[in-house]
Amino acid sequence: MDSKKLTKDFVVGNPLGIHARPASVFVQAAADFESEIIVTNLESGHIADGRSVMSMLMLSAPQGTRIRLEISGRDADKAMETLSRLIEGGFDE
Repeated sequence: MDSKKLTKDFVVGNPLGIHARPASVFVQAAADFESEIIVTNLESGHIADGRSVMSMLMLSAPQGTRIRLEISGRDADKAMETLSRLIEGGFDE
């Protein structure tokens, strides 16, 4: 079994943080991958399932919040590449 675990930290850069639209965009992108996708708010300690909009909203991550993306699974490399680009691009806002 070819499974990887990748971790990368980010700072939420888009002006409104992770609100409904960015959470939805993130979850839609995460759905394309088999890997487990976990997002942690490094300031509050809240942990979210990257496949759940409600869970992502519960992160309470306004602009400037430090978050950690942890991805485990066979397609972790591609998932990390895609989701990193999304976060770093401000969720296309």
